[in-house]
Amino acid sequence: MIANLVQLAAEEEQNPLVPPGPELLVGTIAFAIVFFFFWKKLLPNINKVLEERRAAIEGGIEEAETMKVEAQSVLEQYKAQLAEARHEAARLRQEAQEQGAALIAEMRAEGQRQREEIVAAGHAQLEADRKAAASALRQDVGKLATDLAGKLVGESLEDHARQSRVIDRFLDDLEEKAEAGR
Repeated sequence: MIANLVQLAAEEEQNPLVPPGPELLVGTIAFAIVFFFFWKKLLPNINKVLEERRAAIEGGIEEAETMKVEAQSVLEQYKAQLAEARHEAARLRQEAQEQGAALIAEMRAEGQRQREEIVAAGHAQLEADRKAAASALRQDVGKLATDLAGKLVGESLEDHARQSRVIDRFLDDLEEKAEAGR
């Protein structure tokens, strides 16, 4: 048997790359059935899945672009709000500085006014003290002058009206001399 097969094989010089005719026919029919099955059933399902995937990817890309634009818009709004907040803070700081300067100026003016009031009150007190001292001195000088004049004249100058006239005359003379000496 083996010898027959070898003899058959030797008799037929067949190309090992080309299959025999009936095998080629069965292979072609099987290929057509598989191809038809793929073309009618599997290929549309594959195309459908690929189309859905493409749509999902494109939708994701569009959504990503939309979100990117929206994020950029939010970023711009944030930057604008931040700039506005910085501007507002600078305005408030400037306003506070101006109010502080105004308050300092007001306090200085109030201090100046109080100082002037204290100085004026001091001058008024000095003037009142000077007048009181002058009045007390006038009375003491008048009493001493009356006593001295009474001792010099040799008569009593106890009469109040006379004493007052003598004192006034004496002091008026002293004031005239003091003004003439200036």
